[in-house]
Amino acid sequence: MEGVLRPLSVIGGALVVTVIVGWVADQAMRRIDVRHPETPLWGLLRRCRWPLQVVLCAALLRGGYRAADLTGSHQEAVGHALSLVLIGACAWLVVRVAVAIVEAGYARYAASAHDPARVRRVRTQVTLIQRLVTAIVGVVAVAAMLLTFPDMKTVGTSMLASAGLIGIVAGVAAQSTLGNLFAGLQIAFGDVVRIGDTVVVDGEWGRVEEITLTYLVVTTWDERRITMPVSYFTSRPFENWSRNNPRMTGTVFFHLDHSTPIDLMREHLHDVLKATLEWDQRAWSLVVTDTTPSTIQVRALVTAKDADDIWALRCVVREQLIEWLRREHPYALPRLNTAPAPGLESAPDRRQTPPTGEDIGPGPGTT
Repeated sequence: MEGVLRPLSVIGGALVVTVIVGWVADQAMRRIDVRHPETPLWGLLRRCRWPLQVVLCAALLRGGYRAADLTGSHQEAVGHALSLVLIGACAWLVVRVAVAIVEAGYARYAASAHDPARVRRVRTQVTLIQRLVTAIVGVVAVAAMLLTFPDMKTVGTSMLASAGLIGIVAGVAAQSTLGNLFAGLQIAFGDVVRIGDTVVVDGEWGRVEEITLTYLVVTTWDERRITMPVSYFTSRPFENWSRNNPRMTGTVFFHLDHSTPIDLMREHLHDVLKATLEWDQRAWSLVVTDTTPSTIQVRALVTAKDADDIWALRCVVREQLIEWLRREHPYALPRLNTAPAPGLESAPDRRQTPPTGEDIGPGPGTT
């Protein structure tokens, strides 16, 4: 009976202490969060409650499992398993704390910043820093777990002698992966592209949704996701429509008849823009940019605060002006002329056979 009660008492005591300490820590952070609403740090630290409890419980069991009076083989196995759980829980807790600190700093910066471009830049850097910290902590935790196995210590000592050769081989084999990794760091701190930027890559228009250390996700206007290696954005040209300022200038082209009333069309364009919310009132114009034997090319220029508004504004201008021309000036719309030119019916027919001598008349020296 004692062999059953002792392990249960050790496990039960560890669980009780873990629950009490976790509840006290959560209540303390909640009260501090209420007293200091200007910073979200304490609210974010409340997410660390579960990893904290796992760390505490694993540490208590790791320190008191010998008191459970297990048999020798079971005792070693349980101790090793608790060591692995403790290392993993510590890594989990470190990642959660680091993410909470970084997110709190970003939230305070975003609340006080007035430049959306700078906010997106910091958001990109924060995201990549979080992923980098998570990767480093994960690698260290796995290495620490492996070193708890006695056989791994001997293997690790023998592998140090050939670490240089292995590093060279791994570098050559993972050249593409390492290139993407360094490209991700270059994007994060070089401000090449940021989360939320409007970009055009390979003819596809979309917004940058996610940036990792190895790949980047672009969400297109029709809700497709394009996943691309980050090295693409450091080795090839691409369009970034919100690099420094999201404001854009758009154009709408019309092919019309030569008789189009340009002045009236220009006035109507201004009336359409004044009634449209997407127009930011920076600039507008309507000019004839080209001419052909049958039509003229008219360009309407408009401005808007971002890519979404410029697209909507161009559509509105195109629809409104075409409807106005169709209703008020239908003769201005392009058409194919199949009727003969005016006066052609009364003109003499020049398509005849060459004139004869009688038609030419007497030449010089004749009587």
